[in-house]
Amino acid sequence: MGEGRPTGSAPGSVGVTPNRQRPGPVTSPRGKVTAQPGKRQAESSSSRRAASHSCPAHPARARELLPRGRAVVVRHTPFTIRIKDRTRAESNVSGVQLRIDPGSRGTGIALTDSKQESAPDGTRVSMRRGLVSVELRHRGTQIHRAMGQRAGYRHRRRSANCRYRAPRSHNRTRRKGWLPPSVQHRVDTTVSMSRRLSGLAPVTEVHIEEVVFDTHAMGVGHDLTATEYRTGTLAGTEIREFLLAKWGHTCAYCGVSGVPLNIDHIQPRSRGGSDRISNLTLACIPCNQAKGSAPVEAFLAHRPGRLATIRAQLKAPLRDAAVMNATRRLVSEGLSALGLPVHTWSGGRTKWNRTAMGLPKTHTLDALCVGELDHQAGAITYARTTPDRYGFPRLTRTRRKRHHGFATGDLVHAFQPKGRWAGKWTGRISVRASGQHSLTTRQGRFNVSYTNLRLLQRADGYMYSTRREPTE
Repeated sequence: MGEGRPTGSAPGSVGVTPNRQRPGPVTSPRGKVTAQPGKRQAESSSSRRAASHSCPAHPARARELLPRGRAVVVRHTPFTIRIKDRTRAESNVSGVQLRIDPGSRGTGIALTDSKQESAPDGTRVSMRRGLVSVELRHRGTQIHRAMGQRAGYRHRRRSANCRYRAPRSHNRTRRKGWLPPSVQHRVDTTVSMSRRLSGLAPVTEVHIEEVVFDTHAMGVGHDLTATEYRTGTLAGTEIREFLLAKWGHTCAYCGVSGVPLNIDHIQPRSRGGSDRISNLTLACIPCNQAKGSAPVEAFLAHRPGRLATIRAQLKAPLRDAAVMNATRRLVSEGLSALGLPVHTWSGGRTKWNRTAMGLPKTHTLDALCVGELDHQAGAITYARTTPDRYGFPRLTRTRRKRHHGFATGDLVHAFQPKGRWAGKWTGRISVRASGQHSLTTRQGRFNVSYTNLRLLQRADGYMYSTRREPTE
């Protein structure tokens, strides 16, 4: 995809509140059913002229519709089928929510729905289920590098064989709200993917996490008071004077003093280094030229003590935090153009929801946790079912362990009066509520009535067998 790198994934049947019951499929007429292959699907229905959508459904729905000729595949990524045998009026359509967790290097997007279920104490709780999730891996770093290369090519063309060429005027202006291409890319890809998912699923509202990073406090490493914001690292001084005092008027790489010193980037800018004061140091002219754009680890590999001293002052660049501060409102404004209500939530609420549900930290799971969420303990439901060949529940298994006096794993002696398996057999059984238990022997497996069984030994969690010891 030219705009970004979407990585499709889905939380499966586990939403923010884990729910092991899969949702029933809802078909849609002459429409589209969207899903990740093997994952949970989002159905939509559309006519030839105007698009409309239906409720999310399970992948088993597509596996059932396609072989029967009731649907055709119209898109593979995300997987979309068009249903042919029902009208829009015959479909039961409910909405889903689009939840977004923006990031500097990756953005998580998730489609969710909600349903009401009964808790063990009889109260009704809202269960959120993840349907489809997408992780956009932004190419901001690649775009920034490509723009730098293009600037170098243009500078070379302007300067080659033009020794006395006058510098270009700096009277060019930029439109209001302009962002660098590497930053604007993050906004465009997020809005584009949201618009694409809104065209495939019946999205009724958008929830997005909107956070502000305090870069000053992040640089210091603790919360600041009102007066501390006016006394930063360079308060009352300049960069060069600060570095001379910090490094004692000596070269940070070789320790020489009394020579001209240059300001050098510890981590070169060509390798992702920033202009933060913690990434600047002093170097003599020979060391500065010898180091060039090499990593400081390679340049001082033969001086581990001095390398440790220099690396101790390095701090993580604040580039990602600055990108998030610059784009946080632009993403919300771009999503409002979809014509859907947009709700913004804090990052603290997302972390609280994720921690309460015991989920790991990923962009897609963070998107699943965006917004208000019921934190009801004990509201998890679980159903033991036997599926059919399409994956739909065929019957619900009882919680009883013993039927007609036998339990699964018991060692029994069976007498089969007639049929292919007529005779006496010994083996272990798998019980059924109907009384026709399944007996497993060395010769095979067959059904036998509980009336023809005699218990030899109760199941104790072990399997027993006999074998002959080897002899010389």
